[in-house]
Amino acid sequence: MAATAVATGSAMGGAAEASLHRVEPYVEGPIRAFAIATMFWGVAGFLVGVVIASQLAWPLLNLDLEWTTFGRLRPVHTSAVIFAFGGNALFCTSLYVVQRTCRARLFGGEPMGWFLFWGYQFVIVTAALGYVFGVTQGKEYAEPEWYVDLWLTIVWVHYLVAFAGTVMKREEPHIYVANWFFLAFIITVAMLHIVNNLALPVTMGHSKSYGLASGVQDAMIQWWYGHNAVGFFLTAGFLGMMYYFIPKQAERPVYSYRLSIVHFWSLIFLYIWAGPHHLHYTALPDWAQTLGMVFSIMLWMPSWGGMINGVMTLSGAWDKLRTNPGLRFSVTAVGFYGMSTFEGPVMSIKAVNALSHYTDWTIGHVHSGAMGWVGFITFGALYWLYPKLWGKRGMYSEKLISWHFWVATLGIVLYITAMWVSGILQGLMWRAYDENGFLQYAFIETVAAMHPYYVIRVLGGLMYLSGALIMVYNLWMTVTRGEREEPAAVPASGYAGPVPAPAE
Repeated sequence: MAATAVATGSAMGGAAEASLHRVEPYVEGPIRAFAIATMFWGVAGFLVGVVIASQLAWPLLNLDLEWTTFGRLRPVHTSAVIFAFGGNALFCTSLYVVQRTCRARLFGGEPMGWFLFWGYQFVIVTAALGYVFGVTQGKEYAEPEWYVDLWLTIVWVHYLVAFAGTVMKREEPHIYVANWFFLAFIITVAMLHIVNNLALPVTMGHSKSYGLASGVQDAMIQWWYGHNAVGFFLTAGFLGMMYYFIPKQAERPVYSYRLSIVHFWSLIFLYIWAGPHHLHYTALPDWAQTLGMVFSIMLWMPSWGGMINGVMTLSGAWDKLRTNPGLRFSVTAVGFYGMSTFEGPVMSIKAVNALSHYTDWTIGHVHSGAMGWVGFITFGALYWLYPKLWGKRGMYSEKLISWHFWVATLGIVLYITAMWVSGILQGLMWRAYDENGFLQYAFIETVAAMHPYYVIRVLGGLMYLSGALIMVYNLWMTVTRGEREEPAAVPASGYAGPVPAPAE
């Protein structure tokens, strides 16, 4: 009798839980919107990137309009790719992952989700308009003016409340490791944004403001912000994607849960100190430059620990790389992550930096990380997410995913190889002296020598953009014409709640 009571109670509990989740399903409407916005801003950012690459190869393309010059469009490109494409991808995946790994509805529900979506799109549009019209703080990253910063702070605080609130009301006692990375990204970016963008408006009715720091102090804050934007926005956040979507795509548990925790704590402790390596041979005190270099070199170890964890998750499932082209994107992204996190510490060494800094080598390094790591891990996640969010059996065409993969990969190889060769050539020409001790090359000669490599970069960018357009077509066809997935059979207990988090 007792056994019967327990069984009945379990069934009733399952039915009650199923009823709860039918009344309050996961918040998905805003996540679909973020998924669409990710690809919209991605294509826009890649297109502007091709335009400004063309302007460098053929300067006449700058035209006579101040709004379309390289100086105005360059921050539009970087912000569109990093904060619009990458930012929407992070909102999309983090809000999707936190609900499922916590088995809890998003804190704040649909209203919170839609506020985050429209609030963040407003930030993107107003910042882009500021870049085009020249209304910025004039820093390295051409940060938008104070009113955009203030609104972004409001949106970001709501983001933290929504994410942390969902974690706090979770039904799953364990906090899955992806949420650790997402939470670290959200908290640290908030700190970076507030400190770096402290500014005093001229008047409340005026768009212009003045930064509160100047000189060496401002440079130090700028690169503390700049490198940690890479470390937390472009690394920690996207590692959250890696730790959720690769196990899901491979249908395997994370290779080592212990390694993921070591990876997390060592990464967030070391990254925050590495910024000064951007200021070698400047007025920054030598001890600060050396400190940044040492911590950058130390970062190699936890970064490769994370790479090993991501790749080895495929142990016993390597055959899926042949049958799952979306997984191919995710695993290749981890390879680019490993390459970029090796190259970065090498470039932070003062002797190497003396050659590489201010050259196209840095551009190649940045784009191997942006296109290979950030772009590919996002593409892999979206190829997995779109069918789930729109209730489809799978993507419209796996052949198109393969085409996207190979076209984009070849584009990256052309781009970064051209910039590596161009950068090393630049550095060597700049430091070449003749027998009388004079510089051997005029600056314009070094510019002329770069031309063929700039043309190759345009070709690489065009291929990457073409791959993204193939993806947009495939996603559109999946949503509009993809075969609908049949509802899952409900177990005898009546439970129809969320699927458990990935095994660890």
